[in-house]
Amino acid sequence: MTLADRLDAALPQTQCTRCGYPDCRRYAEAMAGGEAAINQCPPGGREGIERLAALTSRPVIPLNPVHGAETPRGVAVIDENWCIGCTLCIKACPVDAIVGASKRMHTIVEPECTGCELCVFACPVDCIAMVPVTTTTGWAAWSETQQREARERYAFHTQRLAQAARDNEARLAAKAAHKLEHLASESKLTDPEALARKRAVIEAAIARAKARAEGGDAP
Repeated sequence: MTLADRLDAALPQTQCTRCGYPDCRRYAEAMAGGEAAINQCPPGGREGIERLAALTSRPVIPLNPVHGAETPRGVAVIDENWCIGCTLCIKACPVDAIVGASKRMHTIVEPECTGCELCVFACPVDCIAMVPVTTTTGWAAWSETQQREARERYAFHTQRLAQAARDNEARLAAKAAHKLEHLASESKLTDPEALARKRAVIEAAIARAKARAEGGDAP
């Protein structure tokens, strides 16, 4: 197990991004690479810093207030009287803890909410509030079981989004291929060079779509 793996396992997996990184894993990798301090995770609090300090052999330091404060754990609550069903909160949730549909009332699945607050910032009508559900803070307010389940839900969330992106790229590639067939059979196009240029553009688009769908890097 690498240092990044051990640091990631010591983080609460709320995926709140308050550390300044897109997710807990990226923060762990930054710490392992000496690019980030160990005091940037408010959900982990003082105990979290102590865990990270032990793994990195760095001194225990206070939580950096730039990244937030150590507070009781909260869960998001949606005011149904103001919810407009825009789905922005659903898209913002890193663990798929919000259910609903476009123009329909959304609901927080409380046991699955990590308290990341990302939905609060995404809501255009300010109808989401964080309600404290503990009087304790840091790891005293967050169990190892909750950490494991949050990690699993985030992994599923990222896999779902990646699959949706691949499916979309496949649809675009199929559409481009159909367009290419149409161009090849278009009797009105008498300029071979113009047809060749259009074919090259479409073939390049198909290649990029296939590369992204297969998880590779497209030029």
